[in-house]
Amino acid sequence: MGITVALLALGLVLLYLFLSIKIVRQGFQYTIEHFGRFTTVARPGFNFYPAFFYRVGRRVNMMEQVIDIPGQEIITRDNAMVSTDGVVFFQVLDAAKAAYEVSDVFVALQQLTTTNLRTVMGSMDLDETLSKRDEINARLLNVVDQATTPWGVKITRVEIKDIRPPADIVNAMGRQMKAEREKRANILEAEGSRASEILRAEGQKQARILEAEGRKESAFRDAEARERAAAAEASATTAVSEAIEKGGVQAINYFIAQKYVEAIGKFATSPNAKTILFPVEATQLMGTLGGIGELAKEAIGSQAKPQAAAKPAQPAIEERRGPFELPPQ
Repeated sequence: MGITVALLALGLVLLYLFLSIKIVRQGFQYTIEHFGRFTTVARPGFNFYPAFFYRVGRRVNMMEQVIDIPGQEIITRDNAMVSTDGVVFFQVLDAAKAAYEVSDVFVALQQLTTTNLRTVMGSMDLDETLSKRDEINARLLNVVDQATTPWGVKITRVEIKDIRPPADIVNAMGRQMKAEREKRANILEAEGSRASEILRAEGQKQARILEAEGRKESAFRDAEARERAAAAEASATTAVSEAIEKGGVQAINYFIAQKYVEAIGKFATSPNAKTILFPVEATQLMGTLGGIGELAKEAIGSQAKPQAAAKPAQPAIEERRGPFELPPQ
């Protein structure tokens, strides 16, 4: 009988010890209550609190968690109805406050985020709600985080998942976007046409300038050529005059005969001439050629030694002269 009682007492002691040991998993914290009053927080690991005197009040998850914000209808400042939803990321920093400062932290966070989401988006126009999601997220994060600080909860992120305007507004926005893009295309096309016209006008201007400069250079060179031709003609005239002064009338006969022969040669080479009529007699042409020969003889005789004194004087014989030769003086 005594052994049975001892075994029973030993079993009761082991059961009491087993009930007094509290093993807390990593990522959690337990609140410990002494006869219903909070006393301490059990950290992850082995903890020993006498049973019947101490009990676990709340098991608080200390890891970062997420709450889904259900979709809701929100009226914007310009009276547009939009549907939106989102998510909230939070983490419990103080297990005691999260357990005893608010009844249900999940429900409280959900309701708090929903009401503040209506407030933030209701103070903005439709275009702002669609284009300024980062601003909405930042404002929600600031408001909700300040409200949850007394609960020992830290709001890490607030994200808007989707914003859905009504179908008619979506169609109107599509037409507006199309009109805006067509406007940009027309503006770009007009700017391109203007730039093309400007470049074309600049090119024509430059072409006219270069053409005028070319005409100026050409006129200058033509004038220079005429000036040089006139100078050459004057030099030739001077040379002929000097030759006439030195060589007598035979030089004139030479140049006239040369021009005469060139003129007759042009008659002969004309492609349209079937019959050639000479304005002068053939004997006159032969006389002209004879005058050219006399001129050549005089040039050769001027280079030879003078022999007129050694030979006896002979009677002058009148030679046949050309039509352009002058009679002897």
